[in-house]
Amino acid sequence: MSGSRPAAVMVLAAGEGTRMKSRSPKVLHSLCGRTMLGHVLAAARELDPDELVVVVGHGRDEVSTEVGEQVPQARVVVQEEQLGTGHAVRMITEALGVFRGTVLVTYGDMPLLRAETLRRLAACHSEAGNAATVLTARGDAAGYGRIVRDAGGGFVRIVEDSDVTPAERAIGEYNSGCYAFDGALLADAIKRVTTDNNQNQEYLTDVLEIVRRDGHQIGTVLAADAAEVQGINDRVQLAAARRALNDRILEHWMRAGVTIADPASTWVDVTVTIEPDAEVGPQTQLQGQTAIASGARVGPGCLLEDTAVGADAIVLHAVCRRAEIGAGATVGPFAYLRPGSRVEQNAHVGTYVEVKNSVIGAGAKVPHLTYVGDAHIGERSNIGAGTIFANYDGVAKHRTTVGHDVFIGSDTVLVAPLTVGDGAYTAAGSAITADVPSGALGIARGRQHNSEGWVERNREGTRSAQAASRARAALPTRGDDPPETPAE
Repeated sequence: MSGSRPAAVMVLAAGEGTRMKSRSPKVLHSLCGRTMLGHVLAAARELDPDELVVVVGHGRDEVSTEVGEQVPQARVVVQEEQLGTGHAVRMITEALGVFRGTVLVTYGDMPLLRAETLRRLAACHSEAGNAATVLTARGDAAGYGRIVRDAGGGFVRIVEDSDVTPAERAIGEYNSGCYAFDGALLADAIKRVTTDNNQNQEYLTDVLEIVRRDGHQIGTVLAADAAEVQGINDRVQLAAARRALNDRILEHWMRAGVTIADPASTWVDVTVTIEPDAEVGPQTQLQGQTAIASGARVGPGCLLEDTAVGADAIVLHAVCRRAEIGAGATVGPFAYLRPGSRVEQNAHVGTYVEVKNSVIGAGAKVPHLTYVGDAHIGERSNIGAGTIFANYDGVAKHRTTVGHDVFIGSDTVLVAPLTVGDGAYTAAGSAITADVPSGALGIARGRQHNSEGWVERNREGTRSAQAASRARAALPTRGDDPPETPAE
């Protein structure tokens, strides 16, 4: 085992988090595509520890489910009563025994903590041969335990915020709560932690004093960014962490060659991938497993969830969920791609078009005001404005197949199940209920009948009736010469 690879990472995630004022356990609140606990587990997993252990308590079933989904091989230990951080670690050692090697302890409510910071903590601990190593930070230390050092700069103790003297209150270095321990020494010391304090709880910080009294060395590692070690206790802090993490994600993609026009209004999940030379417009959210290919333009005003966007495609003011958009395709403005939608290469889905579980073939166009449900539209076909793919008979969904190079007239209703053959047309305003053979014109509409004088007879006194009367009065009377008709 290398010096930086820990024998175990312990994640303490048993607390209730009452200040969140939530039915959900605190560590299950989400930011940037993962729960708080999910971010912590992702960082811990990068270290490839021999064992990843999570302590659960409040909401144990929900938290355990999240652990299983994120890291199936992780071990879960239940802390029946939340009696302090030391008690949580003791539950692990009693349940799983002694870990031989470096043991890291962190928390389920620290989603900004990077894997590289934990890796550096483990490496420095191992290289120095410490019994324990404290991850510290510098900045506003209010609420945190201060790191007290001797004249030579060596670690002496941690003084909790409630117990500091005026001189100690001025100390700018504080305890993050994350540690690296020698596993065997931790297992021995944790059994000797008492509840001799105002809260009657077992504190993990007491382990430091115990191993120091035993003559062992304690070291510290300073976090490069104090924001990493900020725990989240309420929704205000959650929002601040979400912004900080989003800024980190956006900076990563911009440095990788992605244009983000307005970082202040752009939100990207940590699970999203974006290739160089893609552009993300203002007020755009990219969520889940969304993937944006090189040269694509997404935004302004888009929400994409688990959606793949091909090279050089353009998506404007659109909502797309679990959809595929091919290379060179255009979607929007104001389009909605529902799950199962696939817009193939160079196809176009335009304004106020909704697509569900359908394929829009290469080069096909659905320009405006159309619902496409459970359909396959062939290559280069054109769907006129106001077309409805009527896929639901009140009991079951049915599919419509439109062939290649088809022209569907405006305001057509295609009543599934239905096939329109290659090269066929439908007349505008038709309700098509039977298959249209290739090359045929499908017409399904009644013959127009005009009932003369109906408005004046049935809507007397309305503006429409008055307009009709004026128009009728302006018509030539019998015997008058008709007005000349302009030559075409």
